[in-house]
Amino acid sequence: MSDQFNLFPVDECSEWAKEWQDMPEFIQKDARPFQQITLSFEKWEDVQAFSKLINQRITEKTDSIWFPEMKLEKPSNFVYTDES
Repeated sequence: MSDQFNLFPVDECSEWAKEWQDMPEFIQKDARPFQQITLSFEKWEDVQAFSKLINQRITEKTDSIWFPEMKLEKPSNFVYTDES
């Protein structure tokens, strides 16, 4: 017998499993970077020069960037459905 605690009783787990039949598969692609490098700048002017060099906007609140710049695709149409 397993010592692991079950969050839901076994009979409740089977209820959601019945409803989950024929649902579309979701595959999450690996979005981790190949390599990460920490850069340090002595003054704000150096940050601005680097920003121009790589042609990306860097502000005082910027804590990370992708190079080359990664454009996130946003869905154009959101549809909300309610089955109630």
